[in-house]
Amino acid sequence: MNSIHFDRKTWLFIILAGLFITNAVTAELISNKLIAVPISFWLFGHKIGPLVTVVGILPWPVVFLLTDLLNEFYGAKTVRRLSWVTSGLILYCFILVGVSLQIPAMEIPNSTLADNKSYNLVFGQAQMVIVGSIAAFLLSQLLDASLFKWIKSKTGNRFIWLRSTGSTVISQLIDSYVVLFIGFVVPGAMSFSDYLTIAPTNYLLKLFIGIALTPLIYAGHYSVKKILAKP
Repeated sequence: MNSIHFDRKTWLFIILAGLFITNAVTAELISNKLIAVPISFWLFGHKIGPLVTVVGILPWPVVFLLTDLLNEFYGAKTVRRLSWVTSGLILYCFILVGVSLQIPAMEIPNSTLADNKSYNLVFGQAQMVIVGSIAAFLLSQLLDASLFKWIKSKTGNRFIWLRSTGSTVISQLIDSYVVLFIGFVVPGAMSFSDYLTIAPTNYLLKLFIGIALTPLIYAGHYSVKKILAKP
């Protein structure tokens, strides 16, 4: 039986798409844990910080970078389709987690494995954010792809930083507020006052990370061009 042969651009897409999906699913699974970011500053005489956000923010810098590279070399239409596929896989992941929650854990004395209470405490909370997660992910990614395409149509191949950061500024505003509100506030897992504190922090951190990634975006563009240019 003959094996399937892919060209270099197809293999690169498979790798980038795989990393994109893995980071997106991981971000959703671990988003039920709050962390304190050791950043403090003074604003109008009041001390702000340390900042509080969800630990699920950690994989998003990779998603930012991959979204930009996929937009640049494979087009907004490809990113939109990949976003729909990823949303379906996030849903599938949560369905599997939901099924696992219904299966009783085997209690073994002195075992380091999770019992029912600890397992359900961690993964049961993740079930509450599924609607918000998928809604926010889809909205932000589809918007990001559209904005990226529009900015590129106005600037051509110039100003890579502008189309990358510009699309992120708007899309992550939607993501940061929608996912927390639908996923945490609506089911009662987070108070509205905490939401008003955590959502802006989540957005500002994502925005800061997106800006800080600018050198890596240029490095990524250079690397992809070199890979695709090889015979």
